[in-house]
Amino acid sequence: MAFRHVPVMREEAIQYLNCAPGKRVVDSTLGGAGHAMAVVKKILPGGLFIGIDRDAGAVENARRQLAAYAENVRLVHDNFVNLSHILLQLEIDSVDAILADLGLSFDQIESSGRGFSFRKDEPLDMRMDTQNTETAADIVNKAGVKRLTRIFKDLGEERWAGRISKKIGEKRKTSPIETTGQLAEIIRGAIPGKEAARRRIHPATKAFMALRIEVNRELEALDSFLNDAVEHLKPGGRICVISFHSLEDRIVKHRFNEFARGCECPRDFPVCVCGKKPVLRVLTRKIRRPSQEETLENPMSRSARLRAAEKLQ
Repeated sequence: MAFRHVPVMREEAIQYLNCAPGKRVVDSTLGGAGHAMAVVKKILPGGLFIGIDRDAGAVENARRQLAAYAENVRLVHDNFVNLSHILLQLEIDSVDAILADLGLSFDQIESSGRGFSFRKDEPLDMRMDTQNTETAADIVNKAGVKRLTRIFKDLGEERWAGRISKKIGEKRKTSPIETTGQLAEIIRGAIPGKEAARRRIHPATKAFMALRIEVNRELEALDSFLNDAVEHLKPGGRICVISFHSLEDRIVKHRFNEFARGCECPRDFPVCVCGKKPVLRVLTRKIRRPSQEETLENPMSRSARLRAAEKLQ
């Protein structure tokens, strides 16, 4: 598969990562390798780039794209939640910068054939790593109505989660729901017409996003990854995360703020007894968004949110 991904907020990410010759940088979500190429060029000569992705196709694409810099590149097919193990295998203890772009690449959406989008009628798969066992079809056809409602409500912030789940439960009694087209039509029919017409996005958008997050356990993985990432940063090292969903951004914001917070003793304590010291300095007190020019050129960037932090000395 030939990747055609346009990296989101590339210049802003490079700025916050503070890339320079000789540095060690991790791109924990390679995607289409757009950020990767920019990072590698900034850290040469003498730098080391570690690229990770759970999509084997993304890793192979990066291998082709970065072939000219192979001596300074290490590519790993794995989930970024395993960052500590990956660095251990590479005999690396700490790095200068870590990037995580949590969005899907253009080709994962358009050309993977795994049903990430309702714009094509494809099998309901949605696995980023096809070695995982549970697919979106498994969840849609086997999960109880209560679980489906929780997924759509909690992960998709879908107002009509209950109606959608009940409609799915009714439809699957007669025949399995196997394709994105089938599911999108069921969701459209479950949402009241006036509500669907008012939405600026397709009626199935929130539910599809929620299913993808559930299939890939994205929120749990993100929280664990952030802990490990901060641990493996050198003093003065930078972490930059680009998210595309309010739940993801909320996790990043809260974790950064927790790491940046010092003493947690009650205010009326005369002296600190908890001993907690701040670990990070948040660099983006106000969230960074893509420029108007970027959103016009790349509409997929419109929901991007960038946050960055620096590890204290």
